[in-house]
Amino acid sequence: MDYQQFVDEVAERADVSREQAEALARATLWTLGERITGGEARHIAGQLPVELQTSLVAAEEEAEGFSLDEFIRRTAERAGVDRGTADIGTAAVFATLRDTISGDDVRHMMSQLPLEFREVAPGPRLSDVRATGGDLP
Repeated sequence: MDYQQFVDEVAERADVSREQAEALARATLWTLGERITGGEARHIAGQLPVELQTSLVAAEEEAEGFSLDEFIRRTAERAGVDRGTADIGTAAVFATLRDTISGDDVRHMMSQLPLEFREVAPGPRLSDVRATGGDLP
């Protein structure tokens, strides 16, 4: 997925302008980079459009431990949006990430996040469900 597609997907999923989608994507990835290990952040960044990689790879090697509420607060502040927009935008970025990076990498990323992050991180990709012969949730 290229940069334009990534931002367009976020904008559509969050029902925000393209400019807000760009800000939300960068802010969410920056905050994600703080919440997961540096190695995982670099691995995920390698699968993202070049324009988004620096938002994620500035991560420290050690992950910071903070809640989903703090994640969304930081994202809102960095994107310059209200809490509600950050909440929806964070979910839109996670959904777009899920469609951009490999399924194994999605699982590794989610394993580094508390269970409460499943509130914003959607379930399996449609292609993963079809590959296993399962039904959509």
